[in-house]
Amino acid sequence: MRVLIVDGEKTISEFLSHSLAGVGYQVECAEFAEAALSLTTVEQFDILLIEASLPDMSGIRLVEKLRQRKGEVPIIMLSAVSTVEDRVRGLDAGADDFLSKPFALVELQARMKSVLRRAKPTQERLQVGDLVLDCSRRKASRAGRQVDLAPREFDILEYLMRNCGQNLSRTMIVQHVWEKDYDGLTNIVDVYIRHLRTKLDEGYELKLIQTVRGVGYSIRCVTQAAQTAQAV
Repeated sequence: MRVLIVDGEKTISEFLSHSLAGVGYQVECAEFAEAALSLTTVEQFDILLIEASLPDMSGIRLVEKLRQRKGEVPIIMLSAVSTVEDRVRGLDAGADDFLSKPFALVELQARMKSVLRRAKPTQERLQVGDLVLDCSRRKASRAGRQVDLAPREFDILEYLMRNCGQNLSRTMIVQHVWEKDYDGLTNIVDVYIRHLRTKLDEGYELKLIQTVRGVGYSIRCVTQAAQTAQAV
């Protein structure tokens, strides 16, 4: 999940970058609006965090320029000084949410999660290789064989498959599946992953669920998983 932070205060952007990277996000920072415009032209981001006051341009004007490009990337505006009028202007310009500083990191993560969920169209049928997930009927199968999953196992697998190829930290999985920011639950993620591997990967040469050392877990597309298997 790639995040671009646009903030003229390096202390704040570095703190946010370090904090978000710690829970599995890939983060880049831009100090100026023009730099952000250049970055978003050549790179793809999943969400933008934009400070309302930037050295070269207002954050609201930056949002307007991004939206004029027909850009659909979710945007959350951040501001240390905000009135109701500021928030309305930011939302009218095309921001998806507006968060006043100071804020708790858990609140920012919750807002990001909410905005990303609204922005992403929900697929009812997910497939990675021969693994198929029917989200509406909550059924899973691999190579045509039905796999019985407990509710939490299904939720974790769905989250992995909706983010196929991306590294998801244990904290991100907890926040999505249990909807809590509680580090005490991160160890239980390992337990559920073991159950999923037993049900989904055991007996198959191609292992789909991968451990990302120092981060968490990922479910790889077929080519990625095959390359990993060949390297072992």
